[in-house]
Amino acid sequence: MSFDQRVQALPHLGVGVSTEYGAFTAEGALDLMLLLETHPQFAQFLEVGVEVTKGLDSDAQAWIRDGRPTTYHFLDVNLDDPRDIAEPWLSEVRAIVDAMKPAWMCGDAGLWHFGRRERGHMLLLPPILSEESAKEMAAGIVTLRDEIGLEVLPENPPGHVYVGDLHLLDFFGRVCELADTGVLLDAAHLAIYQRVMGYDPLTGLDGFPLDRIVEVHVAGASHLDVEGLSIIEDDHTVDVLPDTWEIMERVAPNAKNLRAVVFECERNSMDLCLPGFQRISDLLGWGGTGTQGAI
Repeated sequence: MSFDQRVQALPHLGVGVSTEYGAFTAEGALDLMLLLETHPQFAQFLEVGVEVTKGLDSDAQAWIRDGRPTTYHFLDVNLDDPRDIAEPWLSEVRAIVDAMKPAWMCGDAGLWHFGRRERGHMLLLPPILSEESAKEMAAGIVTLRDEIGLEVLPENPPGHVYVGDLHLLDFFGRVCELADTGVLLDAAHLAIYQRVMGYDPLTGLDGFPLDRIVEVHVAGASHLDVEGLSIIEDDHTVDVLPDTWEIMERVAPNAKNLRAVVFECERNSMDLCLPGFQRISDLLGWGGTGTQGAI
């Protein structure tokens, strides 16, 4: 079955929040249940960042016990390395999927570790932006999709240095074509890439297959000086770059298969997060209604 056919069965999740193990217990973090109680239109699903060695924390478990919608965001697999998509990791993923019943899998498609997978490694580097790397990543996506039985949406990861001869969007366009897959477009990561490379925020979007975008991430970023080197850090604050909003404004009305948008603000208080949630909701025009059924 082709992506065009498979995507029709994916649920429309609406606007949601993200987490990883222990995120909501950090000082000053978003109160997920309060957000759900007072602004349910912004907490329609939970994207759970998962390292299988850590599993699910108490907040994620409580959300799951209530039968609320989730997505599974992997934090521990290099999609371009066939050695990574093997037992016993696969069996642990299946167990978590059985518990979560996520709508799909997704995650930054880069290097989560260098060499053999190690507990807590969490190294995240961008992929090499080349045709060969796109082929290897596509093969891994197909393998993982077949093994787990869920859509696997690669996400453009953050970075400060990029290697390869392809534009980031051209690279992920090729991955989508070769794997016949959808994609998670992180607008904040794309904004950072465009600035690093000296491009306009919308460079490459005209040639990108927007119908492949199933999910979008929005997050804040900060300008930092590291020993004289100026960088933009993807730090999940509420200070969203103007470039990120510009990308979102282009993508939101034109991505016909868009099913979900996450505001990655989990370590910020609710009052600080609400303006960002509201702007996302206004851009989408979805009327604040998510559903677990297909559209």
